[in-house]
Amino acid sequence: MAQPPPPPQQTPPPPVPVGYTAAVTPPSTPTPRPERRPAPPASSSAVATRFSPQQDQSPLHAPRTPGPLTPGEGPRTGSPLQQFSTPPGPPVFSSPLRPSAVPFRASPALPQATPLSSGGGSSLPISSPTPHFTNGSAELSSLALPGVDESTFESPYVLFTAHKVLKQKKLANIPSLGFGALVSPGRELSPGTQVVEREPHRCQNCGAFSNLYCEVLLGSGQWQCVICKKLNSSDGEYIAPSRDAVRQWPELSSSAIDYVQTGIKRPGFVPMSDSRVSAPVFLVIDECLDETHLQHLQGSLHAFVDSLPPTTRIGIISYGRTVSVYDFSEGSMASADVLPGDKSPTEESLKALIYGTGVYLSPIHASLPVAHSIFSSLRPYRLKLPEASRDRCLGTAVEVALAIIQGPSAEMSRGIIRRPGGSGRILVCAGGPNTYGPGSVPHSFNHPNYPYMEKTAIKWMEHVGHEAHRHNTVVDILCAGTCPVRVPVLQPLAKSSGGVFVLHDDFGEAFGVNLQRASSRAAGSHGLFEIRCSDDILVSQVIGPGEEAPADARESFKNDLSASIQMLSVEETQSFALSMETKRDIKSDHVFFQFVVHYSTAFQAEISRVITIRLPTVDSVSAYLDSIQEDVVSVLISKRTILHAKAASDVTDMRLTIDERVKDIALRFGHQLPKSKLHRFPKELSSVPENLFHLRRGPLLGSIIGHEDERSILRNLFLHASFDLSLRMLAPRCLMHREGGTFEELPAYDLAMQSNAAVVLDHGTDVFIWLVTELALGAELAAQEGQSAAALAACRTLAEELTEQRFPAPRILAFKEGSSQARYFVSRLIPAHRDPPYEQEARFPQLLSLTPEQRTKLKSSFVHFDDLSFCEWMRSLTLVPPEPN
Repeated sequence: MAQPPPPPQQTPPPPVPVGYTAAVTPPSTPTPRPERRPAPPASSSAVATRFSPQQDQSPLHAPRTPGPLTPGEGPRTGSPLQQFSTPPGPPVFSSPLRPSAVPFRASPALPQATPLSSGGGSSLPISSPTPHFTNGSAELSSLALPGVDESTFESPYVLFTAHKVLKQKKLANIPSLGFGALVSPGRELSPGTQVVEREPHRCQNCGAFSNLYCEVLLGSGQWQCVICKKLNSSDGEYIAPSRDAVRQWPELSSSAIDYVQTGIKRPGFVPMSDSRVSAPVFLVIDECLDETHLQHLQGSLHAFVDSLPPTTRIGIISYGRTVSVYDFSEGSMASADVLPGDKSPTEESLKALIYGTGVYLSPIHASLPVAHSIFSSLRPYRLKLPEASRDRCLGTAVEVALAIIQGPSAEMSRGIIRRPGGSGRILVCAGGPNTYGPGSVPHSFNHPNYPYMEKTAIKWMEHVGHEAHRHNTVVDILCAGTCPVRVPVLQPLAKSSGGVFVLHDDFGEAFGVNLQRASSRAAGSHGLFEIRCSDDILVSQVIGPGEEAPADARESFKNDLSASIQMLSVEETQSFALSMETKRDIKSDHVFFQFVVHYSTAFQAEISRVITIRLPTVDSVSAYLDSIQEDVVSVLISKRTILHAKAASDVTDMRLTIDERVKDIALRFGHQLPKSKLHRFPKELSSVPENLFHLRRGPLLGSIIGHEDERSILRNLFLHASFDLSLRMLAPRCLMHREGGTFEELPAYDLAMQSNAAVVLDHGTDVFIWLVTELALGAELAAQEGQSAAALAACRTLAEELTEQRFPAPRILAFKEGSSQARYFVSRLIPAHRDPPYEQEARFPQLLSLTPEQRTKLKSSFVHFDDLSFCEWMRSLTLVPPEPN
C-alpha cells in the first residue's frame, strides 16, 4: 500500500467573535451533504405529546478517553421503537388495590401508535467491519485523552441519572428506578462550547456528527462514526501527522459545539443571546377589568415598556366586545382602529390595517410617550356585570396581532422553499375567560351546550396556536385576578405556539416581572431536536415542549434511527426528560449519546448545536449506584409520574404509584434487615424517597392548591421546566436567617419554625418568608421589631437573588407566625414534629443548638393534624427510612 502524501499546509484560522471560545476553522471544501429539508408547518390536529436542566455545573474541561475500537466489529441489528404518539400507561404495581404478578411492567399499558422506524425495511447494512490496515500511518487513532475518569464529567446541557450504565439488561431496565437524562438543548452558551462557521462532517450512513470520540485514520483523514461504526470521508481535512495535530479541529476536541450558518440572509455572526432584542412584542390587553385590577395592570405596563431595549418594536391591542388596534402615528395621543370581535377579522379589514397609513408596530425609542398615553387612557369596566359574564373577544384579538406581526411580506425567499417572514411574541394580559367571538365559551357552566362549545373552543385555540408557531410567533398568556379564566380552553393556545401560561394573584409586582422576563427571554424558531445513541440503547419516552417530527423535517440518511422532535420554541428555560432502556446485555466498555438541536435565530442564522457524551458501562450494581445522581433521578421519576396526572381523578392513582415505586426500589437495590420484614433503602439513593414524598404531598399532586386549574398549569410548567426549576418545584429549599445576615440551609421540616428565627422557603413558583410574632413589651418590643425588619429585608434580598433569572418569576409572600397566610408555608413542610426526638435530631441536627426551654417552646407551638411525617410514611411501606446524608 502506497505511503499517503504529506499533510497540506494549514492556513491560520479566522478570528472568532468576541465572547466565544476560540475555534480553529481551516478553510476547505465541505463534505457533500444530503439535501437539507426544512421543518414543515406544524399540523393543526391535536397530537398527544410524549415530549414533555439547567444546573450551574462546570462544563467538560478536557476530552475523554475512548475505548479501543475492535476491528471487524459485528453489524448492528434491530431498530429502536420510538413511541411518541400517546403517553404510556403507568407501571402496574403490586398493591392491595391492584394485584399483579409483577411489581412493574416495562411495556406501556395504553394502546400505542405505529412505532417510528426511520430505517426499517432497508436491506442496506448499518455497519461494516473495519478493514485491517498494514500501513501504520493508516491505523485508526483515538482522539480523546487517555487516563481520564470520564464518569466525573458533567455537561451543562445534559444531566444523566447516572454516570455509568449497567451492562445487564435485566437490572438496567428496572422501571421503578430507570435510566435517562434531562437535556436543555436551548441553554445559553457555556464557556466550554466551541463556535464555528462552516458545514459539519456527518456520517453518510446514520447522520451522526463527527466528535471527539471518533477514531481517525490520520493518513487519509477518514473518521469512524461512534454510533454506527461506519467509516466516512473528511475530504482530507482530518489528515494530520499526529493526534495532537488533528485535535485542532474543534469538533474533535470538545464535547459541545455550535455550527453557525448565516448564508446570504444576514451578514456576520449572531450569538444566540443577542437574538432576544430583535423580535417585536405585541401586548394584548383585557379592557374588562375593575378599577383596582386596572390600576395594578397600568403600573405593570408602564414599568414594562420602560424596561424594553430602545430598538424593540412594540404593538398594543385591547379587547372587550371589540378589538382596538392602537396607532403610533398620531403623536402622543392614544388613537385606535376598532374591529368587531364577534368573528375573525376579514381579509379586507386586515389589508386595510397592514397596507394603510397607520403604524401599529413601532420601535420603543420612537413611541414610548405614545405607549404611556395609551396605558393611561385605559378605563375600568363600567357595566354592572360579574367578571365572568363580561364579553371578551380574546381569540379575535390574538388573530389580529398575529396578522400584523406577519405583516405585508408574508413570505421571504429561503432557498428553494418559502418560509413565513413574521416573527415575534404576543403577550396576552387576561383577567377573565374568552366569552365572545371565535374560540369562546358560554359565560356559565350551566349552559346546556357547554361541553360541546368548550370542545370546539379548545380545537380552535389549538389551531390558532399552531398557526402562530408556523409563523414563528410565540403566544404567552399571563392571567391575574379572581375570575376563573377557563384554563382548559386557553392553555392549548399558549402550549401549541411554544409559549407559557401563568396565573397570578393580581396584576402587581410578580405580573410585571413576568411581563419583562417573557419578552426578553431568548427564543429560537423552527427547532428540531435529534437523539442518537449506541445500538444497545433505546429511547423509550420523551417528555418536553415538542411533538414528533414528521419524516420530511430532517435530512435523509440511509440508516438514520434517531429520535426526532419538532420543538415548538427553543428557549433556555426548557428541558426534555428522556427515558432510556437497554435492548440487550451490553458487551462494549462504553455507550455513546449524541444530542443535536437545529434552530433559527431571530436574525435567520441557522444553528446546529451538537453535544456528544460517552458513559462507561459496568457489571457491578454497587458501582452503578455510586454513580447515580439523586436529584436528576428524582426529577425524571417525577416528570414521568406527573405526565399521567391529567385530571383530579388521576392524582390518587399517582400517589399510590409513588408508594409502590419507592417500595420496589428498596426491594431490588436495598437489603432486608435481619429477623425483620423491613427493608432498608439503599444509602446511595437516600434523598430520592424524601423528594418523592414532597411530590406526593406538594402542590403538584397534593391538596395544597385549592383549584384544579392552578394544579393543571403547574403540572404543565413542571413537565417543560429546566432542571433547576423542576427540582425546586419538586422539593422546597429551606434557609434560616442567622445573626449577621447569613443563612443556614436546613431540611424542609416544620422544626425550622423556631421562635428566634426567620425562614425563607423556595418552592419554585412561590417563595415564602416566615417571621415570628413579637411578644415583648415596651423597649424590648421596639428592639424586636427592629430585628424583625432587618431579618425581613435580608430574607427578601435573598429571595430576589435566588429567583433573579427564573421564569416564570415566583410570587414572594412574607407573613408572620400564626397569620392566615402562614398555612401556605406550613403545608409545604414535612411534619417532623411527629417523630421521636432521636429521629428529629438525626435528620435536623440544628435542634441540638437549642436550649431545653426553646425545645419545649417549639414542641408546644405545633398543632396536631393527621399528615404523616416522612419517617412514618416510610415505615407504612415496611421500609426503614434512609440515613440522612
